[in-house]
Amino acid sequence: MRLRNPKDFWAGVMFALIGFAFAYVVKHFEYPMGDSRRMGPGFFPYYLGLVLGALGVFICVKSFLSDGGPVSKFAWKPIFWILGAVIVFGLTVKHIGLALAIIVLVLLSSFGGHEFKLKEQLIAGVILAVGSVAVFVYGLKLPFPIWPAFIG
Repeated sequence: MRLRNPKDFWAGVMFALIGFAFAYVVKHFEYPMGDSRRMGPGFFPYYLGLVLGALGVFICVKSFLSDGGPVSKFAWKPIFWILGAVIVFGLTVKHIGLALAIIVLVLLSSFGGHEFKLKEQLIAGVILAVGSVAVFVYGLKLPFPIWPAFIG
């Protein structure tokens, strides 16, 4: 058999490795699994890892059966900005609050895209901040500060 779609093949390999690695780590460190009625902290990551791994294997097999393009060059700029934005979010969420940290996350990660429009990014950030505060602080009652301490 000949590899006809290298882009899908390598995407499938990546999905399979990440998915099966998550499932392995959950089992290896013996996170409590629970069952479908009373899920433990390891239940969702384990089964999600298995599903992602199986999806990766399916994509790899499919890459031998369908035509596709070559693998493009590695895009470092989006990885830098998005990963950096997530790190900044993690470092600042306790200090500046969930709402402002999400707006900063959206603004920084948008620099990884092809075009940056401040007004659109601010609107997206505010909508995501409002939704996140509603879900995580008010809905799930997680103890995130919404605003910086000096605002109240």
